[in-house]
Amino acid sequence: MSKGNHILSLWLFSVLMVFLGTGNAYAQLSSFKDNLFPVEKLTPRDSVLTLKVGDSAPDFTLPAVEGGKITLSQYRGKKNVVISFVPAAWTPVCSDQWPGYNLAHDLFVKNDAILLGITVDNTPTLYSWNKQMCNPGEKLWFPVLSDFYPHGEVASKYGVLRSNGVSERALFVINKKGVIRYIDVHDINQRPPLNVLATALEKLNQ
Repeated sequence: MSKGNHILSLWLFSVLMVFLGTGNAYAQLSSFKDNLFPVEKLTPRDSVLTLKVGDSAPDFTLPAVEGGKITLSQYRGKKNVVISFVPAAWTPVCSDQWPGYNLAHDLFVKNDAILLGITVDNTPTLYSWNKQMCNPGEKLWFPVLSDFYPHGEVASKYGVLRSNGVSERALFVINKKGVIRYIDVHDINQRPPLNVLATALEKLNQ
């Protein structure tokens, strides 16, 4: 990618980030919004990260909402992986963050990356949430995985399980060799900025 195209790409993602930050990524139905659990402002971070950039990403296998199971190592040598931990289904910020990644699908395709969404909710809860968080006729393009039982085991492996049993709002970017190249344990009250994730993904190809 030329320097000019790289700058243009980052600018476009910055604009998208502003869009995502100033309102819902999707014009969700009011009936859906009425069912969201009102979350008070939480302590921004409540865990001790046990991994660092350069570490091998701990492998795991989790059930997917769409059926079957997904193992992290199945992407080894095939795809870069972004793991998105979010605290809980049916909460406002989480219900904006994941549909927002639908708008950024090309970012992942361009960088040969798959996104794995993980939360500690059980599969039936996630199934119902996923059916309603996007606009009618649309769905999330990436797999959503349940870390419900053993409860929060994967979040704990990654050092992002909070003391109240939910996960942090965290992103891990893992290259095709299974090595962690970027970590963002974000303020749980806010969506992580998309342009920073875009930069982390582009660095995988440098």
